[in-house]
Amino acid sequence: MPDDTPPVSLREITRDNLDAILELSVAEPQKRYVATNAVSLAQAHFAPEAWFRAIYCGDEPAGFVMLEDYSLVSPPPEKLEIGVWRFMIDQRFQRRGVGRAAMLQVIEHVRRKGLFSSLLLSYVPGPDSPEAFYRSLGFRPSGEMNGQEVVLELPLTDAPSP
Repeated sequence: MPDDTPPVSLREITRDNLDAILELSVAEPQKRYVATNAVSLAQAHFAPEAWFRAIYCGDEPAGFVMLEDYSLVSPPPEKLEIGVWRFMIDQRFQRRGVGRAAMLQVIEHVRRKGLFSSLLLSYVPGPDSPEAFYRSLGFRPSGEMNGQEVVLELPLTDAPSP
């Protein structure tokens, strides 16, 4: 991350920061690849497996992340899985290292839980897709598809540390 970029952190979404999180948006060409934060938060409300946080760059809201963490379901399923359900960085904060710093914190959060052997995510292939970004973090194709989305997997034993 450039030296002049403030530290990145993951914070709970509260009444105080909700409006700012809802206003975040990716660049126009990327909008076909990720749901709005309003849609994501509405889905999270009805999904016991949802773990979500605001991504901050210093004191400014910069993005949103939501995991699908089946260890949160009661009772948890026999085979525990975890995946990145949503990940977005506001267009004003892209290409500044904010996304990388945030994803490294997500990876560390999952690793600290000690319950999972890998972290999954998927993306829609095409121009402006996040494939190169995810591959640069060590995610590799799992050989599976989720509808039209390519599934990537990061073995947590090989995952980069923040």
